Amino acid sequence: MAATIQRRVTGTIQGEFVVFLIGMRINRWWLAHQWLRIALAMTRMIRELSEHPELGFLGAERWFGRTTVMVSYWRSMDHLMGYAKSRTAEHLPAWRAFNRSVGTSGDVGIWHETYRVRPGDYESVYVNMVPFGLGRVGQLVDATGPREAAEGRLKAAGA
Repeated sequence: MAATIQRRVTGTIQGEFVVFLIGMRINRWWLAHQWLRIALAMTRMIRELSEHPELGFLGAERWFGRTTVMVSYWRSMDHLMGYAKSRTAEHLPAWRAFNRSVGTSGDVGIWHETYRVRPGDYESVYVNMVPFGLGRVGQLVDATGPREAAEGRLKAAGA
């Protein structure tokens, strides 16, 4: 377990990157075979991505509940789309299996949102946190001086 950083820091990353939000919603909890299959497929994909950094996956944070949420970070839109369309990766078989077994039955919902982030269009701050989110996949630097306020962090991200 990472140690808590007991000071004010900000996360930075070189160049453009992608934030990809994805999750599922368990609409019929008693159909565990439906939603468990999806959860296991995501676990396989994350393992594959973590073992192959050349695919552009930088890392992710996850929250579980009736509606799950995973915030992932990618080096580029090309990396994300390349993985989604790859015929040799875990994603396409999982997507096809979802459409065959769940489709539009209403048993389990899935969703995603994709954001391209350019330098100067983001800022972050962490206080009394372990490395988290952008601060975990990028670099943590002290949020002091010009980086103390959000405006300064935005300017520094665009530098």
